[in-house]
Amino acid sequence: MLQRPAGALSSTPEQLARRARRAWLLFAAVALLIVTAALYGAGLYGRTAEVETLAAQGRTDANLKVALLRAVLESPRALPLLLSADQQVRDALTQKNAAAIDVLNRKLEGLVSGTKASVLYVIGTDGLAIASSNWREPISFVGNDYRFRDYFSGAMQAGTAEYFALGNVSKRPGLYISRRVGDAAAPLGVVVVKMEFDQLEADWREANRPAYVSDENGVVLITSVPSWRFMTTAPLAAPKQAAIRDSQQFGDAPLVPLPITHPRALSPDVSIVHAVTPGGSDAEYLSLSTTVPSTPWRLDYLVPVEAPIAAAVREMRLLALGVVVPLLGLAAYLLWRRQSAQMRIAAEQAARTELERRVVERTEDLSRARDRLQAEITGHRSTEAKLQIVQQDLVQANRLAILGQVAAGVAHEINQPVATIRAYADNARTFLDRKQTRPAEENLGAIAALTERIGSITEELKAFARKGRTAAEPVELRGVIEGAVMLLRSRFAGRLDALAIDLPPPSLKVMGNRVRLEQVLINLFQNALEALDGRDDAHVQVSVEETADGVTVGVSDNGPGIPPAILKSLFTPFNTSKEKGLGLGLVISKDIVADYGGRIEVSSDDSGTRFTIHLQTAA
Repeated sequence: MLQRPAGALSSTPEQLARRARRAWLLFAAVALLIVTAALYGAGLYGRTAEVETLAAQGRTDANLKVALLRAVLESPRALPLLLSADQQVRDALTQKNAAAIDVLNRKLEGLVSGTKASVLYVIGTDGLAIASSNWREPISFVGNDYRFRDYFSGAMQAGTAEYFALGNVSKRPGLYISRRVGDAAAPLGVVVVKMEFDQLEADWREANRPAYVSDENGVVLITSVPSWRFMTTAPLAAPKQAAIRDSQQFGDAPLVPLPITHPRALSPDVSIVHAVTPGGSDAEYLSLSTTVPSTPWRLDYLVPVEAPIAAAVREMRLLALGVVVPLLGLAAYLLWRRQSAQMRIAAEQAARTELERRVVERTEDLSRARDRLQAEITGHRSTEAKLQIVQQDLVQANRLAILGQVAAGVAHEINQPVATIRAYADNARTFLDRKQTRPAEENLGAIAALTERIGSITEELKAFARKGRTAAEPVELRGVIEGAVMLLRSRFAGRLDALAIDLPPPSLKVMGNRVRLEQVLINLFQNALEALDGRDDAHVQVSVEETADGVTVGVSDNGPGIPPAILKSLFTPFNTSKEKGLGLGLVISKDIVADYGGRIEVSSDDSGTRFTIHLQTAA
């Protein structure tokens, strides 16, 4: 059992709470210090261990690359030795007649196809190539002067030479291995084999780890990064750079240093560097360097370390946290348990002395709570009354808004029939003055039909007001189009010639109501004709097309188009570009078409506007 601390009997809960806060602050500071130290140490250990692991793996990979490079080198090295003792080579160099040279050309051509060599060629003592394996090609080496090449002069003097250079004819880099034909006292010429390392470099590139081979001057000869070729591992001294350029060993290569910086040596052959690879950013690599036996070359192998080190550091830090956090948690639990025991003892002592005071305070609290409750009830009642007033105001405002929309809709819907009735009435009066009763009767009959139409419209509006709609029925689309044109004839007399209508066959029927569909077409025809008002080339094309989904009616004009600001909210109530327009025509038209399962689409630009109505075909 826990022992009761001696100081707890004389300490109040408030004093213990202050002590506890100070203790927890101290504990938090110590815990933060321990966690920081653990994370730092784990990160340092993880980085060191991962670098050692990557270095071991990198040495193995580098040694394999060196072994592969030596295997590639050894095979072609035997060719010059064998050819220098070949009788046909000697005959061609001594006789120098066409027959002997032709035999040698063909022999070299056959040899190079069966080996890994790029080119085999034979040079006379004057430095001119007399035969070559590429004698048939446009870039044949035959006849070229190679006296300036070190592999020629070296073989003539020492008997054999190896020289890496950029081909002055092929413009391809490679290693030239040469051997003298004949003894030093009476040389006959030089046999040269050129080998290229394209396949080796391609194999290196598959590892996605930069590797390069440099010569004794630090010039990169073979590399898995093509853009690094003929760059240098360190800046060249001016005399050395001038000598290399004079020899034309690497052509016009700039011989600039590699984009490898900030080396930090870990051992004589291992260092941490920063390198910029083509298409990448500055990254950290582990650089391993090793010599290539039988050559003066060195191979450098770069292993990316950022991701592996980050993973190793993260793993070690998680492991450290897995050890440190439970220990800190246990320490925190023990500290909390000790403080809880102290607080419990102090609380028991304080509870006895506070009991009487709390009874009095509780009574006073209940009285104050009752007063607050009564005040809140009064406030709630006042708020509820205000809310009811606001709701009534909103209902009244909503009724006024609906009344305005209905009034505007009625005015818009019956405007066209009333205008047409007025025109027919004027015509009937004129016919009666002329004693022409038959045309007057026809106009009066049309007026009667239009009054029936106004009655249908008002019935439609009543149905709309009752939140209902006219049931869809099969309607002859041709009659709908003709009815809409007839109702527009009085208002747009003389301007209906702009309408070019491709009437559908009488058998084509759609689902809807004739009066309501006429309202849609009247609105679209009227908008198109008004947009073309005053234009000599006014043209409105009305087309009907049956599709797999139903029937489409297109209304296209060659007007100025709809402004983008209007087009974005074209089907929004009261959105219009007309001075006297209400902005309800298209809204009503869209609702009518939607009632019968259709839709309206619009497209507009500077060359005109096109409305497309999609309707369901009647079964």
